[in-house]
Amino acid sequence: MQNKPVQDLMAPGILPRLACWLYEGLLLFSVSFVAGYGFSVLTQSRHALTHRTALMVFLFLVFAVYFTWCWHKGQTLAMKTWRLQVVNQQGQRLSMGHALVRYLLSWLWFAPPLTLAWLLQLTPLQASLATLLWVIGWAASSRLHPHHQFWHDAWAKTFVVTFHAESKSPS
Repeated sequence: MQNKPVQDLMAPGILPRLACWLYEGLLLFSVSFVAGYGFSVLTQSRHALTHRTALMVFLFLVFAVYFTWCWHKGQTLAMKTWRLQVVNQQGQRLSMGHALVRYLLSWLWFAPPLTLAWLLQLTPLQASLATLLWVIGWAASSRLHPHHQFWHDAWAKTFVVTFHAESKSPS
């Protein structure tokens, strides 16, 4: 199926992975809009802040279903566009449980600065700046990993690899 064990493969470059990440953000905007609208209709919300905490929990769960299902299948739409695939240590698709673990660990991109912003009661601008600096640092820290994987992937024991559709295997 492939020449090398998946552990011997280097991650795709950081620019394609971050481009995929930004495209994923655009797609999530659509997902969150549709899910938020459905939530508002179901809860009969008349104001944007009504049931705010419940909406955030609902969106967290919607995103969990979206990512877990897509990663279990191998790719999200953004990953297909950039020819990336997430696999386990054996180079196979993730199980649903494994994909869920990856989803939870992927929140390390945002949870630390947002928690800090909440604890320190930062303004929205300060919170945005803290989040931006954290994301840049987190992305750059992948250079410290021997295979240049992001740390949430290393801890989840998953690998993002380049996918060649004609061979149906990661390279």
